[in-house]
Amino acid sequence: MNTQKPTFEHINPEFGSSLKVLQHAGTMVNQASWHIHPEVELVYVNKGQGKVHIGNHLSYFNNSQLLLLGANLPHHGFSDRLTRKGSETIVQFKPEFLGETFLGLPELKAIASLFERAKKGIKFQKEIKLAIGPKIQKLHKQKGLQRILLLLEILNELALSDDYLLLNADGYALEISPQDSTKIGRIYKHINNNFERHISLDEIANEASMTVPAFCRYFKKATGKTFTKLVNEYRVVHATKLLSESNNSITDISFECGFNNFSHFNKLFKEFTGKSASQYRNETKLVVQ
Repeated sequence: MNTQKPTFEHINPEFGSSLKVLQHAGTMVNQASWHIHPEVELVYVNKGQGKVHIGNHLSYFNNSQLLLLGANLPHHGFSDRLTRKGSETIVQFKPEFLGETFLGLPELKAIASLFERAKKGIKFQKEIKLAIGPKIQKLHKQKGLQRILLLLEILNELALSDDYLLLNADGYALEISPQDSTKIGRIYKHINNNFERHISLDEIANEASMTVPAFCRYFKKATGKTFTKLVNEYRVVHATKLLSESNNSITDISFECGFNNFSHFNKLFKEFTGKSASQYRNETKLVVQ
């Protein structure tokens, strides 16, 4: 079994720059492990698919994605794969990258507020995504002051937009220590590798080197959810992926995702997505078309 632990990610901007800009185009992107870093992260995926796990939020996307993640917000990588003309641009920078007092300026009040909201994870919706996405893609070719000015323009437009969704608006404590991130990451990794079968509390508690009662208390305090609820959410998110990408029957998909009771799957799927599985599949096909 792979026991590699998720790590605290050290981000080194290129020489002569205060931020890091990465861009992948038309190729597979390696899925990062569960990790945290003190940098703010801006992510734009144009034409790709992937599961999103940010803090306590789980979802699946099958088109494009614009996200802003605050400092020390634990997350996985985003795109499982890019389409032939797709790309992924990631911008990472310290909140104080322009100086300790910069965000205190009255002109930067909106951006400072944006960074505060980003601690919960922000997903920007269609209108702002279409406007800002191409500008984010241009950052990769910009250098020096032009790159900084373009980033500030992007951040200001995002700060003034109300076309967004907070991904962890339920009060979950997001800024966690590297030590806690390592332990929770090990648990998440085990769930991610085994959710298609039954995972007993004894098994997962042993993975975390804890007794079952201690594990249950720890997990609920750290994530705000019971272990069973989180496993079921993993299964439902995987079901949304299969409903979007395969033509298998909904019944087959439910069993493939680890549910051994179809009516239970239907109930949980609607609770999690607000839609029935058949409605979700039909709407996703319309969006893709």
